Amino acid sequence: MRKLKLQAQITVDGYFAGPNGELDWRTWNWDDKLKAFAHPLRDTCDTILLGRKMAETFVSHFENTVNSLQTKNNDKALDETFTYADRMVSMPKIVFSKTMKTFNGRNVSVENGDLITAITNLKHKEGKDMIVYGGVEFVSSLIKEGLIDEFNFFVNPVMINKGLRIFDLLEHKQKLSLKSATAYECGIAVLTFERPAF
Repeated sequence: MRKLKLQAQITVDGYFAGPNGELDWRTWNWDDKLKAFAHPLRDTCDTILLGRKMAETFVSHFENTVNSLQTKNNDKALDETFTYADRMVSMPKIVFSKTMKTFNGRNVSVENGDLITAITNLKHKEGKDMIVYGGVEFVSSLIKEGLIDEFNFFVNPVMINKGLRIFDLLEHKQKLSLKSATAYECGIAVLTFERPAF
């Protein structure tokens, strides 16, 4: 059965974004070893799941990046950016929304059904695993319902004291097992937890 994996940048004090969705606290200058972890993590998956609000910025960001870098000039950094963005554009993406029926973007479909039923059906389909990047409300709902199988927390070396969290819908304790904990030169520590099999 396919797994649903979360990749989330968070602060040391557990925030997913600032009070108004600010992401200026995130570390963007990833070192090569962190990229060598994150890119294969994405490539173990063949489908990206997104909440509607996250999809509005996620899809347009990567499509605009690809469009602006179509003519590459042998600049290594630009080539890496193009390759990463192009992969995000080419991967199938499912946007979960209670109101939208269609979403404008390449390789994007919309899911309006019951969250638990939809995720369970996706897990039973053939294919690689699935990955979710956000947004806050969508990930919070997935966590609440126990639908995420693997948590990859990219802990940034910062505390912001207040903001948006993804754990506040929890209604009871959920036990996880630590798979790995790795510190990277850019300052990010990645903590990977799995949901134990019962």
